[in-house]
Amino acid sequence: MKIRLLFSLASIVVTTIAPAQDAGFTGDVHDVRVIRSVEQHPGAALLWEPSIAEWKPKNLVVAFGAGIPGKTDMGDIYASVSTDDGDKWGEPAYVFDHNQRFGEMQFAYANPVIYKPPGQDVLWCFAIRCPMNYAHSEDSHLAAAYSGDGGRSWTPVELAMQYTGPLITVSGGIYRIVENGQPRYLIPVHRNTQRNDPLGTRDLFVLSSTSLLDWKLSGYVPQPESGRVFLQEGNMALDDGEIKMAMRAGQYENEGKAMEPPRAYSTVSKDGGRTWTSAQVEPELWNSNAKAFFGRTTDGIHVYIYSDGPAWSRMALQYKLQPAGGAWSAENTFYDSGTHNSYLTLLETEPGDFRAVWDSGTKERARTHICFGKFRVPPAAK
Repeated sequence: MKIRLLFSLASIVVTTIAPAQDAGFTGDVHDVRVIRSVEQHPGAALLWEPSIAEWKPKNLVVAFGAGIPGKTDMGDIYASVSTDDGDKWGEPAYVFDHNQRFGEMQFAYANPVIYKPPGQDVLWCFAIRCPMNYAHSEDSHLAAAYSGDGGRSWTPVELAMQYTGPLITVSGGIYRIVENGQPRYLIPVHRNTQRNDPLGTRDLFVLSSTSLLDWKLSGYVPQPESGRVFLQEGNMALDDGEIKMAMRAGQYENEGKAMEPPRAYSTVSKDGGRTWTSAQVEPELWNSNAKAFFGRTTDGIHVYIYSDGPAWSRMALQYKLQPAGGAWSAENTFYDSGTHNSYLTLLETEPGDFRAVWDSGTKERARTHICFGKFRVPPAAK
């Protein structure tokens, strides 16, 4: 009865005024709003890693995690809806609830990836599912739920998985390509079984599906020829049959430490994500072992948004732009308020016009609320 009551309360949509954050920051993002704060989730240790999708024009859905105290990065997954292009946000609904039991088993969840397939009236939310007795989510498996009402209620789905090992879903999202007139979906994932197993590995790879229900291993990203790197959290940019993926990078044998110098790595696939070039350093792209956004506008401009500073400081968000065939621009400020900010995800709603979400905090504490903002990339890079 308690579980049913939790789901019932979560399904009630109450429109709330999202506090504005336009004052007290510098940067090129605008119309900044707080979607949710940790004070609105009594007992939650943190709010983290949001993902955004567009249900209909000006109807946005953001999924995010609310962490369980005592766990590094495990908890519940919620989804909140805006019907006015992000100005106001409704009371969130459960996507995955860690209180729900499956017989004798109980799970916590992390890292939502929300997606709306073109031409379909359904939203998908993928996440990772981890046994509750684990301390963290590094040894999780893929889970999914769908919504037919624009993110206001969710139905869990058991996936057909042809890849059966642990994986972690912290990426730019689901990517759709078309082969022989049929859609094929890709999601970058990685694993970090070495944290608890000295014979484990740290690898980045891609899963693929033609249905979003049946997933299989598509291909691994080979390590750089110069030595091993902990490649994580890939973001793809699709360009006329070629896929470029930029990745968070850290030291392979020293988890949590940035590369020297701190730089992102990238790889390219020319066969739909089945094979990838050896990862190579991106000399112009800062990455101090933190997720960054990498994508391509409809006009062909590459966008890279990242946390500046040393490893784990994750304060201001900066960005660079690269026109087709050109060089990366100088560093520009996306958002800087003297607070912790990280795990940014962007969605292009019109050519060059983006909606952004990220987890934010205070000067002393990270991940206390989920932020939303709008960002415009001009047709020609600076």
